[in-house]
Amino acid sequence: MRNPAGVFGLASQVTDKVAETARSIDVMRRAGLVPFPRLDEGVRSVVAIRKYGPFAGANHIAARRDPAAVGIVDELGPLTFKQLDDRSNALARAWSERGLGEGTVIAALCRDHRGLVLTMAAAGKLGARLLLMNTGFAKPQLADVAQRERVTALVYDQEFTGLLDAISGDVERYLAWVDEPGDHSVPVLDEIIASTDDRPLHAPAKPGGFVLLTSGTTGTPKGAPRPHTSPLASAQFLDRIPLRAGEATYMGAPLFHGTGLSQFILSFALGCKVVMRRKFDPEETLKGVAEHRCTTLVLVPTMLQRIVDLPASVRSRYDTSCLRIIFVAGSALSPDLGNRASEQFGDVVHNLYGSTEVAVATVATPEDWRKAPGTVGRAPVGCRVALYDEHGRQITEPNVTGRVFVGSGLSFGGYTDGRHKEIIDGLLSSGDVGHFDDDGLLFIDGRDDEMIVSGGENVFPVEVENLLVERDDVIEAAVIGVEDEQFGQRLKAFVVRSENSALDADGVRDYVKSNLARYKVPRDVEFLDELPRNATGKVLRSKLS
Repeated sequence: MRNPAGVFGLASQVTDKVAETARSIDVMRRAGLVPFPRLDEGVRSVVAIRKYGPFAGANHIAARRDPAAVGIVDELGPLTFKQLDDRSNALARAWSERGLGEGTVIAALCRDHRGLVLTMAAAGKLGARLLLMNTGFAKPQLADVAQRERVTALVYDQEFTGLLDAISGDVERYLAWVDEPGDHSVPVLDEIIASTDDRPLHAPAKPGGFVLLTSGTTGTPKGAPRPHTSPLASAQFLDRIPLRAGEATYMGAPLFHGTGLSQFILSFALGCKVVMRRKFDPEETLKGVAEHRCTTLVLVPTMLQRIVDLPASVRSRYDTSCLRIIFVAGSALSPDLGNRASEQFGDVVHNLYGSTEVAVATVATPEDWRKAPGTVGRAPVGCRVALYDEHGRQITEPNVTGRVFVGSGLSFGGYTDGRHKEIIDGLLSSGDVGHFDDDGLLFIDGRDDEMIVSGGENVFPVEVENLLVERDDVIEAAVIGVEDEQFGQRLKAFVVRSENSALDADGVRDYVKSNLARYKVPRDVEFLDELPRNATGKVLRSKLS
């Protein structure tokens, strides 16, 4: 006899899935991603994404919808969606004639500019896998990743030429951005495109997808493949971040990182103009937002810090009232920084929590932030977040710290080297620990592997760091554990003071002692000019000792 409980359970799951799908479609409709009532256009979009992947497919549809609409603006000027589509056709055709295509891996070591965008689109049209390299790589990391991921061809900016002698000579090389015009021994993308037919190619058997790299703060970065994406996954961003079709996005975050890549692809899918520069500059960012009337600004927290630290006289030169969204992700947004940004720009800060592996986990809206500064918010449609203790038991009480596990349609299926993250109840470990407050808002307390045990007490560095940066005379701070014969570990703080600050080590200790428990007071304090960070703003704790 069939188990009635099992039948009802299955029916409940189906009902929940149908409701989630319906909600996702409604979210996409409100954003303008589903062109109601022209559902035929929606079907074409789905077909294009299935053929070419999320980016090349979105570019193709945007070019068909409005060929004259500007797709990107970089330091060389604007390119329409149609120009991007045609030029990427030519690049894909040229690469196909050189033997690149399905089963090959094309790596890109590029800053944000048209060369990288065309590489992304051409790889999708070939069915090749695109590996996005971190522009902050040193030679050993670049060589290790290229070998492990079996790179066939490397597209790079001329400024990185000095790193390439560590790469095997069998890897084909292409220049995406040239700083010094002239004859080059390496093929240049612009020249290849100009000399090749731009008719579309036949679609590949399946899209090649992207490989994103973890931050690599503790060693060689791991590869996290994104072979395909359901169009419904876009709702995970749009549910709590009000991006809208036909607007303009300023891309401050690098495209090689999940933060920049996800918002770039989504902006293209919405037919938005994307403004970008090769290197981030806080004043140029405000200038670009004002000039192009950008409604969305995509940043990592260190970029936001540099913007809010600009003198008021500089910020006032640019009209940024067009901004509806400041999208921040990639590393922790401190309560102090989020509050300062809200004071300067209004209630526009959206704080996304996720990772290369789990993709989207939660988003804090401006309303969430106003209620609870420091929160990363709630899970959007299509996502689930739960906390578990060290024994794998779910934690349901508020204000109890546990390991964070996430489920979504965007979570990865394992690293390229065969390893995986821990899974409980179908949810993937984020590697972080956190807690829910009484209102169900999530807070991240720190990395699971960064917890410091001092004298038997557990300390998460972020609590001490957030306290220190609340001071006007502290720009940034990092706290680590160092070995201690008596306590096992003791806390050491690294502090970057503001100009002309008289803060000393005793002042740091006294300040922490007056605000937190005694065991959270750093015994050692070292002052630095700046904290070591990677290209996406994460502190390289391995370089602190």
